[in-house]
Amino acid sequence: MKSLVLVLGAGASKEVGLPTGIELTSEIARLLDIRIKGGRQESGDYEIKEALHLIAKATDPPDKVNQFLHTCRRIRDAMPQAISIDNFIDCHADESKIAVCGKLAIAKAILTAESKSTIRIDKGNNKIDFAQNSSTWFNSFFQILTENCRAEALPERLSSVGVITFNYDRCFEHYLFNAIQNYYGVNADRAAEILQSLEIHHPYGMVGGLPWMRRQTSIDFGADVNSRDLIPLSNQLRTFTEGTDPTDSNIELVRATINGTTRIIFLGFAFHRLNMDLLFGATVSPAKVAHRVFGSALGISPSDCNVILNDLSARIGLAHDLIQVRNDTTCANLVQEYRRSLSLTQ
Repeated sequence: MKSLVLVLGAGASKEVGLPTGIELTSEIARLLDIRIKGGRQESGDYEIKEALHLIAKATDPPDKVNQFLHTCRRIRDAMPQAISIDNFIDCHADESKIAVCGKLAIAKAILTAESKSTIRIDKGNNKIDFAQNSSTWFNSFFQILTENCRAEALPERLSSVGVITFNYDRCFEHYLFNAIQNYYGVNADRAAEILQSLEIHHPYGMVGGLPWMRRQTSIDFGADVNSRDLIPLSNQLRTFTEGTDPTDSNIELVRATINGTTRIIFLGFAFHRLNMDLLFGATVSPAKVAHRVFGSALGISPSDCNVILNDLSARIGLAHDLIQVRNDTTCANLVQEYRRSLSLTQ
């Protein structure tokens, strides 16, 4: 049983410079605004356009790339209306070209955002600027993780934590990998070995593993990507339908993790119904496992916070006073405020 499970949404990565769901839809609209005039590309992303050429040629029989470019424009025009790109793709689950174009844009947008984030590697000293990130929840959680914990005890400490991240980025893993090296003075191989004790799930996939994860498809954090490599990276992403298919996802492990903990903290998570159903199942049946639940809900109205509170209470089987849904604070401030309640030294 886990002592603490973190459920991460886009707002959790926002603190280090990644886009929120709405910001991602805007960036996807820009990337997919592919217009060609007189044989020259006037707008949109060049690598995505070239990747679509490769995909069109590889189909049997070959598709015309203009069919994909038309789909890109459809997605572009719909993004201002969409709750998220995931929701839009799910609404068009029977149109494969929408998933192809949408996933290419997600992968390109996320990798570019990683390269501009505050946790990117400084090429001067090959490190993250930890001082710049000292006020983020990443730093606050690392302090909780390492409190009264020597390097040799860190694997056991990590094994008491579970992470379920709905983000396509690798910010959390990248930060921990580098923070462990910097704090404990261990090398990259040892940090990677230590992190094997951390159970972490991406229900919707991620834009490739990081090189130290030794996965078949990997890419450096925030790396530039060409059109040919963009295709397999985009194939690592899952739609909602794919993410909830037990034969094609880790949904059973996700639910086992969330149902086997004493405390849950939601960070930057929007509590959308599809994602709540993924975590707990569509049929509300109280798990009665978690003893305390904490959640950041910055920007969510008081009325909607009450709806979320009632939903969590029904799904988890907890009284309202054991669930803290806060729309008046950031992820960093939430972790700081409930630091003792989130302690891993108990």
